[in-house]
Amino acid sequence: MRLTPVGKIVMLLVVVGLSVGVWRSGVWSKLAPEAAPKDTVVPTVGDLPKDSGVPSVGTVPIAPVSVSGGDGGCTDKPEVRLLGYAWNAQMGMHLANGGPSAARGSIMCRHGVNLKFKRQDDNSKLQEALISFATELSRGTANPKSGAHFMTMMGDGSAAFLAGLNKALSRIGPEYQAKIVGAIGYSRGEDKFMGPAQWKFDPAASKGGVVAGVLRDGDWNIAMKWLSDNGLKTNPDEKTYDPEALNWIAANDYLDACDKYINGYTEVREVVRNGRKTGEKKTIKVDGVVTWTPGDVNIAQKKGGLVSVISTKEYSSQMPCVVIGIDKWMRQNRGTVSNMLAAIAEGGDLVKSNPAALKKAAQVSAVVYNEQDAAYWAKYYKPVVEVDKQNLSVELGGSSVNNLADSLLSFGLLPGSQNLVAATYTVFGDVVKSQYPEMVPSYPSASSVIDVSYMQDLQKRATLSPAVIAQVKPRFQPAPSGSKPRRMISKRNWSINFNPNSANFTPQARAVVEQLSRELLVAGNTIVEVHGHTDNQGNNPGKSMTLSKARALSVKNWLENRAPVNFPQGRIQAMWHGESQPLVRAANPQAWAKNRRVEIVLRSAG
Repeated sequence: MRLTPVGKIVMLLVVVGLSVGVWRSGVWSKLAPEAAPKDTVVPTVGDLPKDSGVPSVGTVPIAPVSVSGGDGGCTDKPEVRLLGYAWNAQMGMHLANGGPSAARGSIMCRHGVNLKFKRQDDNSKLQEALISFATELSRGTANPKSGAHFMTMMGDGSAAFLAGLNKALSRIGPEYQAKIVGAIGYSRGEDKFMGPAQWKFDPAASKGGVVAGVLRDGDWNIAMKWLSDNGLKTNPDEKTYDPEALNWIAANDYLDACDKYINGYTEVREVVRNGRKTGEKKTIKVDGVVTWTPGDVNIAQKKGGLVSVISTKEYSSQMPCVVIGIDKWMRQNRGTVSNMLAAIAEGGDLVKSNPAALKKAAQVSAVVYNEQDAAYWAKYYKPVVEVDKQNLSVELGGSSVNNLADSLLSFGLLPGSQNLVAATYTVFGDVVKSQYPEMVPSYPSASSVIDVSYMQDLQKRATLSPAVIAQVKPRFQPAPSGSKPRRMISKRNWSINFNPNSANFTPQARAVVEQLSRELLVAGNTIVEVHGHTDNQGNNPGKSMTLSKARALSVKNWLENRAPVNFPQGRIQAMWHGESQPLVRAANPQAWAKNRRVEIVLRSAG
């Protein structure tokens, strides 16, 4: 799933200047000139939106599946080509299509769309396909034969991907920009940061650890967010070793990362502290991996010893499977776009509600991906707990598909919800921009590349009843009374300024709580504790306790009122400590400013 050969990316970079190809493939360190060691930093990363547990909205008959790869069932319709990774989040689309080409009697043909799906794990090839399509379209061909009409991509990588792609497309014309128009599923655990069990329960134990992975990749994003949430440092220079940070070994792809751990890969590196070389050298080995299925399965079955430290199970809105196409063609063929998305949603509804549909979707997946078999894709569609070679219990796999209600929720089109795709896009666009400003100095705003109008078309013609919409809510469930405390995932301080002796936000605080909201949307499958703290300027502990309570409740209420679907009652828990837990024990303005804070603690929801 999601491989990116290096040489083709380099060639594409030379031709069209798409720096994101380097970002995705993890070859930046191989192309960049030798540079001075970089200081280790705490990544600035946000929290993400959550899995929705949206109910099924009905069923339709399951058409026979065609796996021959021959002619489709509605070839009288114009051909529509879609390229995508090998990813279980596309199960709904595969069921709707019934095969590599829309099969006779399929949901896709019933909607009048002659869709052809082809696996493509190489991001440079995905970019090249859209550029080729847009180029032919600009020359007057109504339905280009070259390239592809659509592609799928991880939502957390879309900002960096589109930054490079749309820069190249702008040379053709402003109307040829690539835009996100759908979200058809999610990674729900299969993409993960794996490491020793101690890291999971004591994040600080990861200091000095070494992780193999595709750098600047979606799974690298997971680790970066986890570091940020815990105030831990990353060493952005994969040629040095910092004992106070998490260090990285660049892999060519996600399976290579796993092989480096399995085979005990080592390197000799210069030791640095705070970006300065110490003159020492150290032999390092791979302690952890960022990967996805089947990489996690390979580790468990061939060596073992690693657990899922954090994954898209907790950061459950980090990786929507988004659909991207060329704006001009989509506007000229609005009906086809909407009908394709409607068919995929119907397929997703069946996969969610019917085990037989899941099996048939897995059968199609095995054919179109040309890897493993149907039983494999069906098994790892949902998270599976297995015992690895070292007798550790490990959670492997895990994706989900979207039905119509899920998709509407993903784009914030249901009452009381926020746009989860936009939140994820922005959070991780900021991550790559801050960590690699030379490579991605800027990226398109979410509002300029996310077009919700096609989903709004479906919403207008949908038959979602008020009762169904009322049931749309995250899967979060509060802990039963008397249950054990849930595992702490992270702890992070926020400087949210309030008016003096008040629980009202200052104008400057508005931007901070907006960011907090966006980030908490990403880590949707978590319990959120809001801890209020004050300074000791007033020397009145009772008043301080009352004020810290009011401020913690102010943050909680703001989040719940802004997005009650994403922050249901019970998910956010307010706590207050007055001046009893200062960060700095001193009596000066700097200390007081640090002690006036809101601390956000994330705990596992399951």
